[in-house]
Amino acid sequence: MKKTIYTLLFFLFTGSIFAQSQKDFPVTEEWLEKIESLAPSDTRIQASVKKVLVFSQHTGFYHWTIPHNDELLKIMAKKTGAFEITIARDIDSFDKKNLKQYDAVILNNSNPSGPDRDLFADLLKKNSSYDEATIAELSAQYENNLMEYVAKGGGLMILHGAITVQNNSEKFSAMVGGSFDYHPKQQEMHVKEVDSNHPLVQAFEGNGFTHIDEPYFFKNAYFDYNFRPLLYIEADQLEGKRAEVSNNTIYVAWIKKHGKGRVFYTSPSHNAQSMDNPELLQFFLDGMQYVVGDLKADDSPMEVN
Repeated sequence: MKKTIYTLLFFLFTGSIFAQSQKDFPVTEEWLEKIESLAPSDTRIQASVKKVLVFSQHTGFYHWTIPHNDELLKIMAKKTGAFEITIARDIDSFDKKNLKQYDAVILNNSNPSGPDRDLFADLLKKNSSYDEATIAELSAQYENNLMEYVAKGGGLMILHGAITVQNNSEKFSAMVGGSFDYHPKQQEMHVKEVDSNHPLVQAFEGNGFTHIDEPYFFKNAYFDYNFRPLLYIEADQLEGKRAEVSNNTIYVAWIKKHGKGRVFYTSPSHNAQSMDNPELLQFFLDGMQYVVGDLKADDSPMEVN
C-alpha cells in the first residue's frame, strides 16, 4: 500500500514539474499535418487576397517557435486563400518602397538584443561597417518607415516577444500599445476574454483557454490603455512576480488604431504546443483579418480600471 502511495506522489510531483515547462521540438511533416487539420479554413470576410510580409529575424533571444509560426501562417494562407505570405529576414524589408507592396506586416518574435532593444540598429551593426552615428540615424529611419506605413493604412500584427522590436522607443511603444517589462517563469495560466461578444475572441466561446506560457508584464505606453483589450490573465494567479501589482488584470492581447492603420498584439504564445488549440488558431486568423482590414471590429480604447 505504501509503495502505491509513494508511486502516486512521485507521478504527481514530477507531473507538476513537467507541467510548467514545454520542450522545444522541430517542425516535422507529422506536425505540419496536425496543424493543417486544426487550422481554420473559413474566413469571416474575404474582399481580396492580401499580401502579408512576415518578418522572422531576431538578434536577441531566439524563440524556438519562429519556424512553427512561419509554417502556421503559410498553412492558414493556403487553407483560406485569403493571404499571400512572404517570409523575410533582411532589414531592407523595411524600406518604404518594399513596405508599400504589402497590406500587413507580421513581426514574428523579432527580438533584439539588450539593453538597447533596437532591432534595426542590431541588424545594421551585424551586416554593415557603419559608424555609431550612421547606425542611429538609419535605425530611426527604418522605425519611422514602419510607423508611417501603419499610419497611412497598413496593418501590423505582433507575435509574442516581437513587442520588444523597438522596446525603448516611446513613440513605437505608443503605436503598438506598450513595451515589454519582464516575465516570470513559464506556468499554466487561464487566459480569459475581456468581452466575449467581441468578434476577435468569439472563437473561445466565453470560456477562454488554459495553456502553459510566459506571463508577460508591460511598461511604457501600456499604462495609457490606449487600446481595445481582448484577452487577460490575473496577476494573483501567477507565481514569480517581481512585486505586487496595483491592477490584478494583465492584458495579454489587444487591438488598436494607429492613424489609418491597425495593430494587433498577442502575447500567446511562447510554445508551439499552444497551437494544438484550434480556437487559438482561429484567434490568430481573426487577428490577421483585422489588420488587413477584412474583419471590422471595435478598436476604440476601452475604459479600464
